[in-house]
Amino acid sequence: IAQVISIRESERVLSLSSIMSTTGNRAVGQPHPEGLAALFSPPAPNPEAMAEWAVANWRTIGSPGFPLDEEAIRRRTMASFERGYSPDGVARQLAAVLASGDRTSQLAKLRVPTLVIHGADDPLIDVSGGEATARAIPGAKVIVIPGMGHDLPRALWPRFVDEIVANAERAQAGAAHESPAG
Repeated sequence: IAQVISIRESERVLSLSSIMSTTGNRAVGQPHPEGLAALFSPPAPNPEAMAEWAVANWRTIGSPGFPLDEEAIRRRTMASFERGYSPDGVARQLAAVLASGDRTSQLAKLRVPTLVIHGADDPLIDVSGGEATARAIPGAKVIVIPGMGHDLPRALWPRFVDEIVANAERAQAGAAHESPAG
């Protein structure tokens, strides 16, 4: 979504952070068999079973190098289920991803500070997708994190924040250089 907004509304975008994503080129970023199996595993019929389903999926697609807070996943899943469960949502998201097509040539036109973060152990979007994104965008900074899968481990939050803030500051510094002195 952030890539598409950056392409379509470039005048409104000062910086881009692309996390666990790909260019849309089907030659890169493809899911590993275990990631694909988790993506297409049938959801559960009730909140309790859904919580266990979510824990099992996060064990598969999450970060093997970082602790998995199973109780937090259960609580978040139960709250989400009670707030409004829509099993068709995953299918719609997948359809949107496939419909967005290959953005490589459009990404090459971006001229904003860009940060690409990807897990080296992401089974849902192979790291090649993040690496291709960074190659496509001139001057992009890529950070590949060993042990990170397709989630945002709490232990990495400070690093994510620091890197995203630094990327935004690069945009702010660039905008200051472009503004007329006054």
